Amino acid sequence: MDLALLRTFVTVHRAGSFTRAAALLGLSQPAVTSQIRTLERQLGRPLFLRQARGVTPTTIGDELAHKAAPHLDALVEIAETGLDDESSLRTLHLAGPPEFTAERALPALTALTGEAGQGFALRASFGNAEETLEGLAAGHHDLAITTAQPRGALLTSTALCDEEHVLVAAPHWAERIGSGSLRREGAPALENLPVVEVHESLPFVSRYWASVFDSRPVTSGTVIVPDLRAVLSCTRSGAGLAVLPRYLCAPALQDGEVVTLHEPAVPPLRTYFLAARIGTLTMPHIARAHDWLQRAAADWC
Repeated sequence: MDLALLRTFVTVHRAGSFTRAAALLGLSQPAVTSQIRTLERQLGRPLFLRQARGVTPTTIGDELAHKAAPHLDALVEIAETGLDDESSLRTLHLAGPPEFTAERALPALTALTGEAGQGFALRASFGNAEETLEGLAAGHHDLAITTAQPRGALLTSTALCDEEHVLVAAPHWAERIGSGSLRREGAPALENLPVVEVHESLPFVSRYWASVFDSRPVTSGTVIVPDLRAVLSCTRSGAGLAVLPRYLCAPALQDGEVVTLHEPAVPPLRTYFLAARIGTLTMPHIARAHDWLQRAAADWC
């Protein structure tokens, strides 16, 4: 049996689509279709059921994938690393949200790249959860940090850490609403305060309001900037209230540049996941980075 056909078959099985598998393999979609048909003719059995969106493996297809995939992954590892993997510097492509990647993941990984015997080149790109997972599935990234847990057979993920969200503003806004108003009135005490956010839909504020106040914000954004670090800068300068990750605003809280407006009994949390394509964690440089990020994340929670 042709190993190239098996590799194409396993990629289609994981991707759930001829089109996505073609992108991962660097082939055309008709070439992938032709290879799968050739393999099905050789076996005398259908391996996939064609559907309007993608394909679903048959029972025979599932059985073949589970038998063949581990061996193909091992062969890919040998081909990727070579017989002397210490002689070459591998490149790790990481994607994730800009603030978390810049403040958490990159400092951890750049420490690893300098370690003797652990070195690899690092390339990073930023994007939202949908963009990073699509890029990971298409083979543009090796690892992706995302707030959305990927689904399907192509990607695997592990929970990395939880991020606590806090409601903050410059001190003069806290003085304006008074220390007891928020406890007595809840969300209505904040209705006249300007809001700083990353998007017009107020994703952070809306999530906080739903979790803490069991309501929706009735205000609109006064300042919209698509980066949480910029949101913090605007909040520090007095532009309005904001909901931010605690790790990001902790120094400003400590220095008194911003203050916490509310301390709920159960603070809102957001989980980050570390995702990779199935089979790629057999590659040493990806496995090292994956393990290193998980260990570093133990200090981020």
